Amino acid sequence: MLKRIGLGLLACVLCLTLGWGVPSWGRNGPEILWDRWGIPHIFASDQESLLRAFGWAQAQGHGDLLLQLYGEARGRASEYGGIDYLATDQYVQMMAIPERAQAWYDQQTPTMRANLTAFAAGINQYFQQYPQAVTPAHRQVLPVSGVDVLAHVQRVLYFQFLTNPQQIEAVRNHQPIPVSPGGSNAWAIAPSRSRSGHALLLANPHLPWGGLYRWTEAQLQAPGLNLSGVTLVGMPVLAMGFNDNLGWSLTVNYPHNVNFYELTVQDGGYLWQGQIQTFGRERKTLKIRQADGSFQALEWEIQHSEAGVVLSQQGDRAYVLQMAGLDRPQVLEQFWQMGQASSFSDFEAALKTLQLPMFNLLYGDREGNIFYLYNALAPERTGTWQEWGQIRPARGPQDLWQGYFAYPNLPKLKNPHTGWLQNSNDPPWTSTWPSQLKPTDYPASLAAANLGLAPEIFRSQRSLKLLQTAEKLSLEQMIQQSLDSRLELADRVLPLLIPSAKALANPIGIEAAQVLERWDRQNNADSRGAVLFLLWALTLGPERIFSRPWNPQDPLNTPAGLADLNTALAVLEGVAAQMQLLYGSLDVAWGEVVTMTAGKSTRPAQGGPGNLGSFRVLELRAKADQRFQAIAGTSYLSGVEFSNPVQAQSILVYGNASQSQSPHNGDQLLLYSQNQLRPVWRTREAIQAHLEKQEQLP
Repeated sequence: MLKRIGLGLLACVLCLTLGWGVPSWGRNGPEILWDRWGIPHIFASDQESLLRAFGWAQAQGHGDLLLQLYGEARGRASEYGGIDYLATDQYVQMMAIPERAQAWYDQQTPTMRANLTAFAAGINQYFQQYPQAVTPAHRQVLPVSGVDVLAHVQRVLYFQFLTNPQQIEAVRNHQPIPVSPGGSNAWAIAPSRSRSGHALLLANPHLPWGGLYRWTEAQLQAPGLNLSGVTLVGMPVLAMGFNDNLGWSLTVNYPHNVNFYELTVQDGGYLWQGQIQTFGRERKTLKIRQADGSFQALEWEIQHSEAGVVLSQQGDRAYVLQMAGLDRPQVLEQFWQMGQASSFSDFEAALKTLQLPMFNLLYGDREGNIFYLYNALAPERTGTWQEWGQIRPARGPQDLWQGYFAYPNLPKLKNPHTGWLQNSNDPPWTSTWPSQLKPTDYPASLAAANLGLAPEIFRSQRSLKLLQTAEKLSLEQMIQQSLDSRLELADRVLPLLIPSAKALANPIGIEAAQVLERWDRQNNADSRGAVLFLLWALTLGPERIFSRPWNPQDPLNTPAGLADLNTALAVLEGVAAQMQLLYGSLDVAWGEVVTMTAGKSTRPAQGGPGNLGSFRVLELRAKADQRFQAIAGTSYLSGVEFSNPVQAQSILVYGNASQSQSPHNGDQLLLYSQNQLRPVWRTREAIQAHLEKQEQLP
């Protein structure tokens, strides 16, 4: 007996002194290990502590942005910051985001309510300890609550991704409804196409480089959870990531599940089921901060109808909105379950809850499975996808959709014989090639009918060709493929344009043809000819270039041909002459004219516009000096190999902090400009070898 006690005491002493058997997250509250890139690795003994520390970490890296976004999601940003935020507040209040956030909070499970409260508490705790870490204007937003978190989540997912103020304004002005901002690439590679025999996963969202689209990266570790990845600033769970067994990526899809209707206004009301119905009216008051610190009150009215909130009324017509998913408040719960899953069946069980209103999903795991899902709260309705992207008349409930397609009826594909899956915002039918999903097997209203309707068809074709022609890929080779900036559009038109210019153009046009002939057709920093081609394509307009439209009989190589050779040559000569004046040369390097800026770092650009067919995407804005700056595009890039242990590399192009004085605001841009990613450290030993600082929360 004494011997057993002695041995037990010795084992206890060894545990205490050497740390054996004592989980690092179980000692004195949550612990945050910050690595040299400003990535927080959070260790906690339970979910609430984990998310409280995650709130603390986001406050530290993104304090001003975080509070700005929460203030906007309350519909009170003009109260905090003045009249510049009036339109934002009116949009948020018109869409009833604050009220719905409270209703959603009340509908959360007790566990998720506690987690939301803990995340908000971590934010508040950080600013109680470091009140000077944010500006006085943003301190007004404190304290924040779990309801604020849900309001922000709702605003971003539903009222920026599903629809947005630009679409609402287009409806009001009878203009074509624009596509929501943001694009993405994602690949899943099966073991049969992997050099290591392990599944590979690529995540590569293309979003604006700031505001509510900004990503933040973290590792979250607690009992039953070891999850690495990213989420949008202000969200308490990871939206894309991987654990020890599996991972997933998301790309933007377009299910047309936000629909706009036209009502007939009559006798002060609207016509509904053959009778005149009275508009519901709701008075709102906004407080607007003045320069002297006083407030001015603005009263305004929101109208409602049986078909939805009234966006505008013009003469005898009123325009209203119906949106999918506002009756599904458990989107954070679904993400949380996805992150905790340890097998495909666990992961799919989370998907089947159908709380996430949109996004394609690509998946891979250590068992060698790969999977694609056209995820959407897709309305059950007649008509075509294109028809539901337009304003439609509504005269009664028969003109509105009433329910959603069930999970078994959504397009999905697991372990295709091709050995790979991809999505680059194209319809589900090209998730692999040759296609294994057929649009004729699904309702015409569900998705775009073919690749020709992809928002950036040349980028989608480039993705398909990269995978179709690739040999077995290693993790490093997959990452290098993802950095491909060759322009599919250039491959399509230059074989016609160059010889035509040499034969028919003026001397300046012949010189331009020679530059384009020497060009590597890439958008790398040192590519010469890329600027000339960009200006030619943008001036002519991609929609005016081709003589032959997209053809389902040749889906990867059409549209093609030159619609008007004389115009194409005249534009080439005009652009060449302009370049001589602006830059002094036709073969100026891409990186001399196009730059990337993050924080205090500015680098020559790598990548190009997705609509011209670059897989490595940068969206550009012209500057006053006749040069261009990247404002969106590749924001996060991650490659994962599901070996044992999992291996991964990633890059957050603008860095993992948005605070102006943080050393991590822009610190990864140099690495990205050198075509490098950084290793994702996941073990305590690896993290401590690259440790910047360590924090222990009470």
